Amino acid sequence: MNLIKDRILALEKLGLYFQNIKAENPEYQKFFECLETAKQHNAWFQLDQCLAAFKVWGDALSKEKINRWINSYDLKETQEQKTIAVIMAGNIPLVGLHDLISIWINGDIALVKCASKDQILMPFIANLDPIFKSSTIFTTERLDGFDAVIATGGNNAARYFDYYFSKYPHIIRKNRNGVAVLTGNESNEEYEALGRDILQYYGMGCRNVSKLYVPEGFDLNLVFGGVYPLASVLNVNKYANNYDYNKAVFLMSEFDFIENGFFMIKKDEGISSPIACVFYEHYENIETLEKKLDTLEDQIQCLVSTIPLKNAIPFGQTQQPQLWDYADGIDTMSFLIDL
Repeated sequence: MNLIKDRILALEKLGLYFQNIKAENPEYQKFFECLETAKQHNAWFQLDQCLAAFKVWGDALSKEKINRWINSYDLKETQEQKTIAVIMAGNIPLVGLHDLISIWINGDIALVKCASKDQILMPFIANLDPIFKSSTIFTTERLDGFDAVIATGGNNAARYFDYYFSKYPHIIRKNRNGVAVLTGNESNEEYEALGRDILQYYGMGCRNVSKLYVPEGFDLNLVFGGVYPLASVLNVNKYANNYDYNKAVFLMSEFDFIENGFFMIKKDEGISSPIACVFYEHYENIETLEKKLDTLEDQIQCLVSTIPLKNAIPFGQTQQPQLWDYADGIDTMSFLIDL
């Protein structure tokens, strides 16, 4: 097993690699070839979206933030090395990287099964450092020979995972979404940041805002103003096709909704909205809304608002999680250390 200090140094080097990505740098030729291959396998993985994900991880993997994260745990130099099966979702670029990093820094082995349309980026990253490479096994076959499981998927997949992996220590993640609580007094900059929270990665991430809570009389055009700078999403065929399809479904079902040519807003009590759409719901007062949000806790990944609600984060931050921001609120590092 590699020493803790060597694992930390490898993470710091990975962060620097991500921070210094430049197309004109010959050292990154294979990196950009990798991104092109990833896009060929998954049309959602457009170059700008992939680069945005790498930038977020470059910021997160600074020396200061790595140390802040690691210093919260009692990592042991000689603890028994475990093999952790990881089933990745693959809905947005680098979505499973946090699980890999947690396994690497704890000194364990990752047995990784990537999503069928996301089998390019993770192997490339794992090959960037000998420590990562020696600590990672990628497979497309049935998983076997592991000590614990981390699996991410939809609600139906989660039910299967719960049954299939019931005898192993496990983390099983289900569908969650981001929500926003608005007052109508947000600035233009905050509405544009909300637009990014909604449409970054085309709204396909569990941290994307898919539901708005707004006061009575709220002007929904403020939301349209926030997403307008991102109108170029319509140039991506998969997004445009989803927009056309979901709009047709709404029209045929005679649902009430409003749209601006590339994005729709629909009044709906649901949390998870389809691509190219956000749901909204009115609230009467913050106290009542807080109680409602508590009952929906297992459906909410993150919450954005200027109101000091529990765990609320600023607009524009949903897709910029830190190392200590754990999906579904489950501390992956504690899970691994306690095995």
